[in-house]
Amino acid sequence: MRLYQHIGHKLREAINRGDYQPGDKLPPERTIAADFNVSRTVVREALILLELEQVVDIRKGSGVYVLPPHPRAPSSALAASDSVSCGVFELLQARQLLESEIASFAALNATKSDILELRKAVEAERDQLSSGIITDDTDEHFHYLVAVATQNSALVAIVTESWKLRQRAGMWQGRHHDTSDFSARWEWFEDRQRILQAIQHRDAKGAKRAMWQHLENVKNKMLALTDRGADDFDGYLFPSTPLDPDR
Repeated sequence: MRLYQHIGHKLREAINRGDYQPGDKLPPERTIAADFNVSRTVVREALILLELEQVVDIRKGSGVYVLPPHPRAPSSALAASDSVSCGVFELLQARQLLESEIASFAALNATKSDILELRKAVEAERDQLSSGIITDDTDEHFHYLVAVATQNSALVAIVTESWKLRQRAGMWQGRHHDTSDFSARWEWFEDRQRILQAIQHRDAKGAKRAMWQHLENVKNKMLALTDRGADDFDGYLFPSTPLDPDR
């Protein structure tokens, strides 16, 4: 369980036991951060998680308010995503379109805390690769943090759902671990360094280009590893999304 999930769990427990009633306003981020000895970015991620679960309502400029209890049935959007199946290259095309713009928007809205959390994610990935470890956790968390840096919970939800789709893509699960020399993983790590640098420098165009190129690199590696004669190969149907050089 990641730290923000742990904090979200603690806040959810407090709400469930009645420490906060429906309509109550939660303490400010800085107070929650001090209580749990974590950064405000972690608190913000935890609150976004609770908003996606419809436990709280985040009202910009006002605060975070507890919502009335509701049945734990998944929302229509989440339920729909659970029934969706898409190909590897179809998903990569969608991510290239969406996440390039998200990175651009993050460059305009990221806070100091967001930058620090992104740096931690990049450093964690470097440590893992240096230790010979392959895991998707740091990859997913980096993309999640880029979305968080937009300060838009709807964009966070979109990125979160795209990773759920990715986890159900059988070809991805079967192919992307086939390389043992880590060359692709180090290349993607360097991509994320460039994305972080652009966001840190408030370079919206640079962040968009860096994210686009990262997903292009992922696509090209997948093409090299994939049997193009396989029944589930969809690479020809979903080519690279053109990048507008003026944006």
